[in-house]
Amino acid sequence: MSPEVAEENDGTRFDRLPATAEERTVEGRATREEVLEWWDERFGVPPETFENHTFWERGSGKIWAFADDVASPVEIEGLGLAFLRTRREHWKPTLEAIQRFGGRADDCVIHLSREEAATFVAGDDQELDWDGDWGYLIVTTDVASEPEPVGVGLYVHGELRSQVPKGRRREL
Repeated sequence: MSPEVAEENDGTRFDRLPATAEERTVEGRATREEVLEWWDERFGVPPETFENHTFWERGSGKIWAFADDVASPVEIEGLGLAFLRTRREHWKPTLEAIQRFGGRADDCVIHLSREEAATFVAGDDQELDWDGDWGYLIVTTDVASEPEPVGVGLYVHGELRSQVPKGRRREL
C-alpha cells in the first residue's frame, strides 16, 4: 500500500501484525518477522516456538500473542496474552510472555538465588554482577530444583531493576 493511503492505528481493536515489512499498512507497526527475529536475537527463543501463535497490536505498540487465529480486525477487550511493547526505543517483553516462553531462552537470562529472587519479585532493585548485554533480561530462579522464569529485569550500570508490575509484586 502506498504511503499516501496508509492506514492508521486504531487503539480500540486488535489488528493482526503483518507477516513482513512489505505487507505493513500502518506506519510503525511491528511485523511478525520482526517479532520472531527479536525474540531469537535477544533471548535465543527459536521462531518455531511461536508457530501456532498469531500476533496482534492493540493500542500503540501493545502486542498480544494468541494461540489460535481469527479474522482481523477484532473488536474485543482481550485476545491471548499481553506479549511485547514496541514503538519505543527498546522493545520490552511482558511478565506474562517471559513466564510463558522464557523457559526456551538461552541468552540474556540471569539466574538468581532464592534470596535475590525474593528481592526481585518484591519489586526491589539490586546490584548484581552480569557478564551479558545490558537491557531487558529474563530473570529465573530455581523452583523444585529447576530454573523457572519469574519476570523481566532491566540491567544497567551493574544494577538489576525489577520490572515486576506493582500489582504482581510478592513477598516470599
